[in-house]
Amino acid sequence: MVDSASMEVKRRRKRAKTDRLDVGKLVTMLIRYHSGEKKVWSVVHVPSVEAEDKRHLHRELGSLKVDRTRHINRVKGLLVGQVVRMSVGTDFLEELERVRLWDGSPLPAGLRARVEREYACLEFAKEQVKELERERHELIRTLDDPSVEKVRQLLKLRGIGENSAWLFVMEFFGWRNFRNRRQVGGLAGISPTPYQSGDESREQGIDKAGNRPVRAMAIEIAWGWLRFQPESKLSQWYWERFGHGSKRIRKIGIVALARKLLVALWRYLEYGEIPAGAQLKA
Repeated sequence: MVDSASMEVKRRRKRAKTDRLDVGKLVTMLIRYHSGEKKVWSVVHVPSVEAEDKRHLHRELGSLKVDRTRHINRVKGLLVGQVVRMSVGTDFLEELERVRLWDGSPLPAGLRARVEREYACLEFAKEQVKELERERHELIRTLDDPSVEKVRQLLKLRGIGENSAWLFVMEFFGWRNFRNRRQVGGLAGISPTPYQSGDESREQGIDKAGNRPVRAMAIEIAWGWLRFQPESKLSQWYWERFGHGSKRIRKIGIVALARKLLVALWRYLEYGEIPAGAQLKA
């Protein structure tokens, strides 16, 4: 399948367009691609059915965590509408019995029933999150699979937990065979987009055209890497380059660190190269 917009055409004058001409152009570009001209097309690598099926666990877990936050915010929002502020903890229903409005009256029956239903949905979401986390932990402990073996390998590094290790492997490293660091940054959507024309040269930021969950997790792990791996060369590079800058500069620098960290993790999984200065867990 070829995107029609990627076919090379001359735009200086009117041109003939027929199916026969299009087929000839496609065959010519296909020959050029297989002859070694790799920039003729951008090839989309599609994961296998098995690799795609392994993504459902952490994606469902992420959706449940979003639902959990939404239920908490909805409970608090309903109570704030009556000028009642309280935390949503394990003893929430007992505390709800003692809540009184500004004039000393109890909560209206309709509002209280709705809050209790929302709290029941919250407890159900929490239980599902715990169940999926237990299932994931059991798979990491017992399953004999190359992808899960990569998860175990990532878990040996300090600063990498089950959430990030599972997401990185199942969404990223488990099914895609990267050829270089540019492909790693491109698939994560944290590659730079420079603009240079004549004397003008500037950066346009990252492209954000890759895997959004991986990009978000990479930035989160980059902050954690500074805390749990302070002696690593990546952490030292960040503090030397961005540590004395403003808050905005440090945020820009953490994206660069996230990209370097993803490349380092890829080399660690692919070639066994531990990131320079990084420590393993006991």
